[in-house]
Amino acid sequence: MKSRYKVLIHVLFWIYMLNQALFPVYLNKIDPKYLQDNIYLKDIFITTLFNIFVFYTIYYVIPTLLRFSRKWYVFPFVILLAALLSAVRLPIEIAYWKYIVKMPASELQFQFVWLWKTIYVTLVFSIYAMLIRFSIDWFESQKYKDELIKERQAGEIALLRSQINPHFLFNTLNNIYSLVYNKSDEAPEAVMKLSSIMRYMLYDSNTNFVPVFKEVEYLNSFIELQQLRLTQKGFVDIKVFGSMENRTIAPMLLIPFVENAFKHGDKSHEPGVIIHLNMESDRLIFTVENFIKKNNQVAVDESGGFGLQNIKQRLSLMYPGKHELTLNISEQKFIIVLTIMN
Repeated sequence: MKSRYKVLIHVLFWIYMLNQALFPVYLNKIDPKYLQDNIYLKDIFITTLFNIFVFYTIYYVIPTLLRFSRKWYVFPFVILLAALLSAVRLPIEIAYWKYIVKMPASELQFQFVWLWKTIYVTLVFSIYAMLIRFSIDWFESQKYKDELIKERQAGEIALLRSQINPHFLFNTLNNIYSLVYNKSDEAPEAVMKLSSIMRYMLYDSNTNFVPVFKEVEYLNSFIELQQLRLTQKGFVDIKVFGSMENRTIAPMLLIPFVENAFKHGDKSHEPGVIIHLNMESDRLIFTVENFIKKNNQVAVDESGGFGLQNIKQRLSLMYPGKHELTLNISEQKFIIVLTIMN
């Protein structure tokens, strides 16, 4: 909590306390004799000074008491401290009325009601001090925990993203190497596509969220790069439904699904990979469908490749409680459906 908010809390508290003390004056519910020579105002003045002393003594002692291993010690210590403050406070108040206000000695005869009132007021302001101190400390503790969680999540997201990038880069370099080795005229174009992809990976994806259209451009560049080494140009069918305007998504979240379809899909079909992105008003639905190679089990590699566990971790961090990932495997097709709610 910022310092100015703490100061504001304390100022408002004391304004409230003074207002409560002056309330009988507002309602004209006070004996007129206490208004003579400003006796009531003098009473408020000395009482407020002692209340401030009690309040901030307890307020600043509490952090020291909380260092004890047994936290329940705080309450008996506060009660004991309040009793000691009451024992100090009462004679000073009597001296104030006797020597400063010059109240007649006949009106200063000791009464147990004074003692009870002093102990009561001291305990009340001790409780107020504890409540305000605990409230401020709790708020700061929660804020600190939230910051730690955000920092941890940011670190985990960066780590998970870094696990995706090298894998994709190695696969792409292998594809370009194959084109260069075969002296393909498409090699220069592949290098340009890789340059565009790397720019997205290194710069655009350094934020938690990017515009959806940039992620789609990245997917298209990836697909075009992959199709350079395929004979059938209609191998991939990618379609986007709905408006991408003002829509965002976690960067590089969709690429593992497409990469997996290329890696394990049957190249004999046309189209062999079907990609649909539906931009509905309240959700985003991403579907990737590919045919399965004969006599080849679909690989959902946990340690590398598809990295399903990696994707699940990113989804849980970026979209907690707002996503659904389903995998449907049949004899012929492997279908992945990712739904992200707004």
